[in-house]
Amino acid sequence: MIRLDHLTKVFHQGGQRRTVLDDVCLTIPKGRSVALLGRNGAGKSTLLRLIAGTMNPTSGRVRLAGRVSWPVGFAGSFHGDLTGIENTRFVARIYGVDSDELVDFAEGFAGLGPAFRAPFRTYSSGMKARLAFGVSMGIRFDTYLVDEITAVGDAAFRVKSAALFRDRMRQAGAIVVSHAMGQIRELCDAACLLENGRLTWFDDVSEAIARHEALMRSEAVQMISR
Repeated sequence: MIRLDHLTKVFHQGGQRRTVLDDVCLTIPKGRSVALLGRNGAGKSTLLRLIAGTMNPTSGRVRLAGRVSWPVGFAGSFHGDLTGIENTRFVARIYGVDSDELVDFAEGFAGLGPAFRAPFRTYSSGMKARLAFGVSMGIRFDTYLVDEITAVGDAAFRVKSAALFRDRMRQAGAIVVSHAMGQIRELCDAACLLENGRLTWFDDVSEAIARHEALMRSEAVQMISR
């Protein structure tokens, strides 16, 4: 279970105030696979990071029951001077899992070859994403946070990643950000729409997608008419 308790996040940029979450209260039940929809810049990735604990809210709090992942595919917390193996062992220690088992899984799944033993800072962005996805999928979480799973690695790796993710979803929940509505329909059984700092829950995924697409069309019309 994930509970958002009067969650607010405000950014100050160039002397201007931008509120991406405005006193949001919502409970996401355990075991649900929830799509997180919203236009670009609405704050979806920000919300995932707040839930993961890698970003602090302006006010309010996130209450967690069960083990929740960091945003899958996000490599920002890996140390550049450590090798892929060393970063993997560090993550294993943080989450209390067997480091040898996680190393074996990540090495086999990410397919980095000799680079797995090279400093992380030498990796390309694709290699970083492959390692981050492999490490995160190698740990059994109760809820996975997923920011654009289709963006991870090359085409073959994306197919393999999606298959593994579907397997994990048989025994876990997720919060999924994706611009691929077909993928949302396949993976999710509920949805949230983030718009103007407000988060609306939908039990019907198709209804949420229709509302999201209507908002996107309205925004496009407004931009053309300016």
